[in-house]
Amino acid sequence: MGKVTGFLEYQRLSEGAEAPEARKKHYNEFVLHLTDEEAKIQGARCMDCGIPFCMSGCPVNNIIPDFNDLVYKQDWKRAIETLHSTNNFPEFTGRICPAPCEEACTLRINNDAVGIKSIEHAIIDKAWSEGWVVPQPAAQKSGRKVAVIGSGPAGLACAQQLARAGHAVTVFEKNDRAGGLLRYGIPDFKMEKGLIDHRIEQMKAEGVEFRLNHVVGTAPVGAGNGKATPVDPKQLLADFDAVVLAGGAEQPRDLPIPGRELDGVHFAMNFLPLQNRRVAGDTNVPELWAKGKHVVVIGGGDTGSDCVGTSNRHGAASVSQFELMPMPADPERNPVWPYWPTRLRTSSSHEEGAKRDWSIATKEFVGENGRVKSLKAVRLEWEGGKMREVPGSEFTMQADLVLLAMGFVSPWATVFEAFGVDKDARGNAAAATEGAKSYATSVPKVFAAGDMRRGQSLVVWAIREGRQCARAVDEALMGRSDLPR
Repeated sequence: MGKVTGFLEYQRLSEGAEAPEARKKHYNEFVLHLTDEEAKIQGARCMDCGIPFCMSGCPVNNIIPDFNDLVYKQDWKRAIETLHSTNNFPEFTGRICPAPCEEACTLRINNDAVGIKSIEHAIIDKAWSEGWVVPQPAAQKSGRKVAVIGSGPAGLACAQQLARAGHAVTVFEKNDRAGGLLRYGIPDFKMEKGLIDHRIEQMKAEGVEFRLNHVVGTAPVGAGNGKATPVDPKQLLADFDAVVLAGGAEQPRDLPIPGRELDGVHFAMNFLPLQNRRVAGDTNVPELWAKGKHVVVIGGGDTGSDCVGTSNRHGAASVSQFELMPMPADPERNPVWPYWPTRLRTSSSHEEGAKRDWSIATKEFVGENGRVKSLKAVRLEWEGGKMREVPGSEFTMQADLVLLAMGFVSPWATVFEAFGVDKDARGNAAAATEGAKSYATSVPKVFAAGDMRRGQSLVVWAIREGRQCARAVDEALMGRSDLPR
């Protein structure tokens, strides 16, 4: 490495951010990437540790020591080439990935990890500003056609790789803009949507066709868009040499308790996409606002955090967030290094204001004139992985808006049923990731990747599976493939 003693000389430097009270007044990104000099210093902290556990912690297997070293040497162009060799969309992962690579960093054993995510963010932002991100059309066409269902990170990664292998790729998206859950699940203040638009333009120049407002099966369209045209799976199989199912796991986990039918109790994904549409300039967006309301978010994950940040920007009177599981510890180091630890995580949205509470079970929604006004809950005790209610701990809390953000069960089964694809025990498409028929479903010519194969997961897993599925499809069509796996 360029600076052998860098990890001894320099400390971790976090990215700068706008103050919470200021950023709550808008929906733009507020995290600033490192300056060139700051990124150089972070790159210098990479240890040349011999076995780069950071790479095994990264689902897309980014070549992290190499681009750290290149940034230290200020060779930014080779750094983006290295980063792009494993990751189609580092502008997405550099913003919304939880960075499992950093928990696997060797420095994390007894110190603060290298700021890998911040270096990645700086590399791709510089690459866009310098004009280094350009279309890479295939030199030769294969004459084969592939349909990709879904334009989230898995579908986009798969489509781009297949197009670069020379195939004619058509992406079918049920909403009116491409991007999947990147577009209508991630708030703009975490990732502005112009980043998606830039990639879409690049992919179009590489030969990818996008057919928006096209839905397979009877999956709910959502996001306020009710004008999708049904697509006949049989026609897809007749028109294309291969079909890839790469949609998201969008079937939300429900909370079937008394009062669930009351107005004001909504799934998170009936709330978040509406604000994204408003930011995009859409009119006639359904009126679902948190302004002036006492908001309770049920679910302590990323989707719940996004509900917190959006509700605060709406001007909620108060925001509370409940989690069923107990409050995790917050160890200074990673006690299960190099694996991903369970730890207390405080998001930027939590910093903006929210009352968080753990080991809470919601028992009933209480309404007035058909609208929710409060909820009844009870505290829990956990022992041996099992929960029990604490006697006498029941309480009632005002709630004008309840947002259910308890994760996602599986993809919509109607998509699989439309093709006749076998499902696994969790309701995902049954498909292996290794062997001669990797990513192939039970139906000839039909493949599955991302959330549709593995269930609800991270953006990095979606990109990894999209890339690997593209290689599997290429091999199936051509008998061999030069695409990286």
